[in-house]
Amino acid sequence: MRLSDFDYILPPDRIAQTPLEPRDASRLLVLQRDTGTLEHAIFRDIGRYLRPNDLLVLNQTRVIPARIYARKESGGRVELLLLRRRDDRTWEALVGGKGLRVGSKVRVEDGPAAEIIALLDGAERLVRFSEPIEPYFPKIGHVPLPPYIHEELKDPERYQTVYARQPGSAAAPTAGLHFTPRLLDELQQQGIRLAWVTLHVGLDTFAPVTEENPAEHKIHTEWCELPPETAEAIRQARQAGGRVVAVGTTSVRTLETAANQTVDSGPSTVNRPPSTVHHPSSTVHCPPITAFTGPTSLYILPGYRFKIVDAMITNFHLPKSTLIMLVSAFAGRETILNAYQVAVRENYRFYSFGDAMLIL
Repeated sequence: MRLSDFDYILPPDRIAQTPLEPRDASRLLVLQRDTGTLEHAIFRDIGRYLRPNDLLVLNQTRVIPARIYARKESGGRVELLLLRRRDDRTWEALVGGKGLRVGSKVRVEDGPAAEIIALLDGAERLVRFSEPIEPYFPKIGHVPLPPYIHEELKDPERYQTVYARQPGSAAAPTAGLHFTPRLLDELQQQGIRLAWVTLHVGLDTFAPVTEENPAEHKIHTEWCELPPETAEAIRQARQAGGRVVAVGTTSVRTLETAANQTVDSGPSTVNRPPSTVHHPSSTVHCPPITAFTGPTSLYILPGYRFKIVDAMITNFHLPKSTLIMLVSAFAGRETILNAYQVAVRENYRFYSFGDAMLIL
C-alpha cells in the first residue's frame, strides 16, 4: 500500500466555496459497495435508501469560534487558532506570527493577556491566558474555515450542523451539514431512529499524509464520547434488524473506537493491513457495544474489519488524506476512486461545503 494509491485529480473549480441553500438541496451519490453500482440523487431524498429500524448516528459537536487575534508587546499582530483546551486557562494553539517563543506575551484584542508557556509541533504552542477565554468568544472569536475555502461565510451557523450542541470542535463534522430539522423529522416518521455521539474535530483532520507508506503516518488524537443511551440504541437497532448508519467519518471513528474498547482491542489500535489489500472489509460481529468516553487515535486503513458501522454518509475527501483512506477501507479503494472519478465528471461539489455520498 502506497500513498499514491489514494491520489486523484480534482479540478480546483470543483471545490465548493459556499454552502447550498437549503441544506438538503445538495446532491447525493449513492454507492452500493458490494456491486460498485452508483445512483445519483438529491440529499433530501435520502429516506428512499434507508429502512425502518435503521439508526442514524450523528456527531453533535459544535465548532467554537476559535480563531482570535492578539498583539505582541512590540505591537505586532498575531493570530491564535485554539485547537484543544488543556484546562480553564490553557490551550493548545496554532500561532501565526514570528518570534512567539516560550515566555512571549501577547494581549488578545478586546480580551485577556496570554503567555506562550511551551513549544509544540511546528507552529503549535501551549498558551496560558490570564483568565478563561471562552466568555470572550461571542465578541472576539471567528469560526475557522478549512484552508481550501476562500470565500467569506456570511452566516457562521452554516458551518454548524442544525443539531450541534456540544462546543469543542475546530472544524465541522461536514457530512451532517446537509440535514435540516424537517428532514430529520421526516426520517423519524419513516421509522428511522436517531442517536448521538460527540467527537471534537481538530484541524489535524486536514493535515496531509506525507509518508509513502500510509501505515507509518501518525494519526491525530481527538476526544470522543459514545453515551450509554446510544449504546442501547445500537443494541435495539441490531435486534430489530436495522442498520447502523454513521453520519460522517467522525461518527465512524467514535463508533469503531467504542467497539474496539468493547472487545478489549483498545481504542487507539492502528490497523496496519497488508499492502495488497484494497477491497472493502465486511462488518464483523462483536459483543454489544458499551459506552465510551476518552481520546481516540484510531487509524482506519484498508484491511480494517468494521465492527459496528453498516452504512455511511460522508462528503468527498481530499486526495491522500486519512479520510479517503477510511472510506476506502469501508467500500474498497478502487470502488471509491471510481466513484470519485464519476463525481468529478458529473460536476459534484467537493469537500466541506460540497455534496454527499451514501455508502451502503
